[in-house]
Amino acid sequence: MDTEVDGILVAAHELKAPLTVLRQLALTLDGATMRNDEIRDEMVCVSERAIKQVNDLTKIKKLNDGLFEMEPVVVRGVCDDVTRELMYLFKFNRRDLFVKYSNRSRLVTANAELLRSVVYNFLLNAVHYSGEGTRAELNVSETRGKIKIAIRDYGPMLPSDVWREMKRGWVEKPTSVAMRPGSSGLGLYIASKFSRYMHADVGAVRHRDGTSFYVSLPVSKQATLWEM
Repeated sequence: MDTEVDGILVAAHELKAPLTVLRQLALTLDGATMRNDEIRDEMVCVSERAIKQVNDLTKIKKLNDGLFEMEPVVVRGVCDDVTRELMYLFKFNRRDLFVKYSNRSRLVTANAELLRSVVYNFLLNAVHYSGEGTRAELNVSETRGKIKIAIRDYGPMLPSDVWREMKRGWVEKPTSVAMRPGSSGLGLYIASKFSRYMHADVGAVRHRDGTSFYVSLPVSKQATLWEM
């Protein structure tokens, strides 16, 4: 693993401790008023999301050790789990999230933990990228033996350099995304790393009014046997 990535992992370990302390401090705050309750809850949620990304970063080094087993994964179950967790964030930021399933096969060959992180980071980006009052869409479809999970936002167009990296199938390093304040280049970096490990196709489609990020995985052969 190169020095730059090792540096990222060292920073991740250093960040985890203060983030955990911040979360614990927020939990001990006395609500007193409804506004204070809202501030406390948001502090807890922000720290938990940051801790989750720090944990994802620490997993990157473990990818080389092959510790994440590939297995049949229920794709709708993963998507349902992530959307339930992040629905409050969409509502808090006054964004709508629409989910559509059109896949016939139920299982993909993946690692449930890594796939969940990919979907989580794509949806988290959709929250940041969309403007207030806009919508994001999660669409799961199936074609030619693969199931595609796509997250569409209606924010500013994705910059060409980031789009080219996603089209190539991976992001070299975490970078900020111009024209998308609050965006997480870190999330795209994590999602591309995990997708490559799972031998999944990952990329982005630029629209005039936003971007779609997607990951495409092979239908599990076990699913085919079950459906016979």
